[in-house]
Amino acid sequence: MRKNIVAGNWKMNKTLQEGVALATELKNALATKPNCEVVIGTPFIHLATVSELLKGSCIEVAAENCANKASGAYTGEVSAAMVASTGATYCILGHSERRAYYGETYEILKDKVLLALENNLKPIFCIGEVKEEREANKQNEVVKAQLEGSVFNLSAEDFGKLVLAYEPVWAIGTGLTASPEQAQEIHAYIRSLVSDKYGKEVAENCSILYGGSCNGKNAAGLFANADIDGGLIGGAALKCEDFKAIIDAF
Repeated sequence: MRKNIVAGNWKMNKTLQEGVALATELKNALATKPNCEVVIGTPFIHLATVSELLKGSCIEVAAENCANKASGAYTGEVSAAMVASTGATYCILGHSERRAYYGETYEILKDKVLLALENNLKPIFCIGEVKEEREANKQNEVVKAQLEGSVFNLSAEDFGKLVLAYEPVWAIGTGLTASPEQAQEIHAYIRSLVSDKYGKEVAENCSILYGGSCNGKNAAGLFANADIDGGLIGGAALKCEDFKAIIDAF
């Protein structure tokens, strides 16, 4: 059975000290195991400290990215092996901000996914359309191209280790949210693409998260849909109370 997952993406927020304080608060707030898997994606400099702090708790730790090279003279980059060495177990890849601001192409992301998997990290792979593409009703072809370009090269076994996150770019940090009906429709379409490529069983076991201004008020409505298995949360992951309200939607 596929997992329900609530993952937080802190983005470029929180000093190390602030991150430790938030992770500690979350750990205490989730002393009773919730009805979903909880993951927090932190900046690279937090990973080792926060992973150690959360060892034995119900919270998993994710990097927000990794390099598309295994090692070498790539100043400032952080490899998948380095991420894994901190105790982190997940890696967020293909986020729309990485695609838009840092020019991450399908090929770059293909390499990152392979390196993450080689190092036993579970990729949370993000897909989604921008506002103009949604207005032109091109969202289906956009997510199909993103999957085909970067992850449909994987074996069924490796694909089964991925979590997908559908993020309508027009809803990230804007306060706009896809309606539960809009979100369910495209999540079902994404699952149908996985089924066509890998078969029904792989598709049924694939967790597909919704991202894009998900909060404590709208989470339950989104998560009630058959093909929405949780959320990848940005702004609301930066406060314990807000993040826990989304977790409690399960």
